[in-house]
Amino acid sequence: METPGYDDVENHTLCDGDDQNSLGAHLSTLYYFMFLFSLCGTALVLVIIYRFEKLTTVTNILLLNLVLSSLIFMSSLPFIGVYMQLSHWIFGEAMCKIVCSVYYLGFSSSVLFLTLLTFDRHLAVVYSLEAQRVRNQGYAVISCAVVWLISSLACIKPMMFQNLLQNNMNNQTYCEEWEHDLSDATVNNLKKAEFYIQLILFLIFPLVVIIYCYLRIAITVLSSRIIGKFKTVRLIFIIVLLFFLCWTPFNIVSLMSADTCEQENRKAYALHITRNIAYIYFCFSPILYTFVGKKFQNYFRQIVVKRFPGLKRHISGHQNSSRNTMSTKTTPNYL
Repeated sequence: METPGYDDVENHTLCDGDDQNSLGAHLSTLYYFMFLFSLCGTALVLVIIYRFEKLTTVTNILLLNLVLSSLIFMSSLPFIGVYMQLSHWIFGEAMCKIVCSVYYLGFSSSVLFLTLLTFDRHLAVVYSLEAQRVRNQGYAVISCAVVWLISSLACIKPMMFQNLLQNNMNNQTYCEEWEHDLSDATVNNLKKAEFYIQLILFLIFPLVVIIYCYLRIAITVLSSRIIGKFKTVRLIFIIVLLFFLCWTPFNIVSLMSADTCEQENRKAYALHITRNIAYIYFCFSPILYTFVGKKFQNYFRQIVVKRFPGLKRHISGHQNSSRNTMSTKTTPNYL
């Protein structure tokens, strides 16, 4: 079936990657389960925030945007899964650009929102008194707007250069990046710029900021000896730690150069493995939001009790024991 809107490219050479394509096709079945699992988890988090929380607080505004960025990213997985299984693109040129742009938008915004959320926790814990004047609704809205603006810039390249290519040998259509109207020098400069932007803005900068913030938070907590304050940052710390454990291998492989078809196929193998590890984070992060934070646990219990009244006695007993354990801690758990 002919796909409308693609360019017939006779001189564009595509490497033979049947083996790594076969691996990708087998792994792509996980994408559908990840998407559905993430969709249910994200929906639960959004319901809890909407029903029980004030959307005007700084923490909830940032957390809501982080959840939305994860959802945006995960929405690209079903299309990518079909593409990898069929080994050709069937959704047309417009969706080729949109899916790739959504992928980059979700990835870049998630990294920056994690960094922003960590910095905000740093302000709340280290500069608790002074930060009250700064940490208001306007600060949160402007910060989120800046993150979405910067993340949107990451979508410009795929929107411009992601195209449908046809392999005349098998008459199959592919959704690939191809700078067909640019000179080789311009293409090389674009690749170098993309390399340094990804390395500095979406890997080194977030890592440095997060490490610095948590060192300051740890010093403050140890010096004040307030256990409750550590509880307020535990959820974000776990999310951030898992994020970098899952995403660092993928970033390292993505930044590797591939000048020959053999190197490109090796890189593709490594990308298939590390990419799936990275996607696991987005799949399970809503569960972390729900079950690690004490407030979310209590809200989830209320939803379960309302839906299944027979569990009320067991859940109420568990809540009472938790309250007795936490009765000596006066610092509120913001998450």
